[in-house]
Amino acid sequence: MDLRGYGASDKTPRGYDPFTAAADVSGVIRSLGATDAVVVGHGWGGFIGWSTAVLAPRQVRALAAVSAPHPLMLMRSGQPRAVARAGWFQLPILPERRLLAQGGIHIEQLLRDLSAPGGDFPDAEASRRYRAALQVWPAPHCALEYHRWFARSRLRSDGRRYSAQMRTPIVVPVLQVHGAQDGAVAATSTQTPAALITGPLRHEVLTGAGHFPHEEAPALFNRLLLDWLDVAKR
Repeated sequence: MDLRGYGASDKTPRGYDPFTAAADVSGVIRSLGATDAVVVGHGWGGFIGWSTAVLAPRQVRALAAVSAPHPLMLMRSGQPRAVARAGWFQLPILPERRLLAQGGIHIEQLLRDLSAPGGDFPDAEASRRYRAALQVWPAPHCALEYHRWFARSRLRSDGRRYSAQMRTPIVVPVLQVHGAQDGAVAATSTQTPAALITGPLRHEVLTGAGHFPHEEAPALFNRLLLDWLDVAKR
């Protein structure tokens, strides 16, 4: 599914906090006639996956978080350039304009910065699709609102309430996948404290991948995910 604000999903004026996003995921699962599902999410999708496992636990049978540390580890996980970029994203209007400028060339530059150096992602077709998806206004603004909520909520009651709730241990099977050359997330942040996961945990690091393991090493990633799914569904 496309998260709120991305792709074909509604681009609403608000609702980019994890409480609303977790409710979105829970609602999609139930709208498909299922009582629960294995939730797989990458990046902010992984952040929302973690959130859904705690905030709507009945709907999550297992969780695969890709390039997404546990939310309580996320504040200490950023690579220096990614932290600087997150600070830039807090500015009004200017980041949106940059994402839209020159046909979205900055989006391709972001993808390359976050991927493993010397890799072939994104190729021309992937770049075209990513750029096109974020050229539809207000998609750039919606995408940035996730970053803005996460940073600004540190000083607000909703952020403190979220952090308190995320200390609840996750009891379902969890798969964490990270690229060793991730330009956004530091490898030191990828290990989740045992107090936060009491269910079976599998942690995998793909040495040749950056922030997008499913794009940079799709065959290896798919084998890993399918192998874990076979175990998780038992």
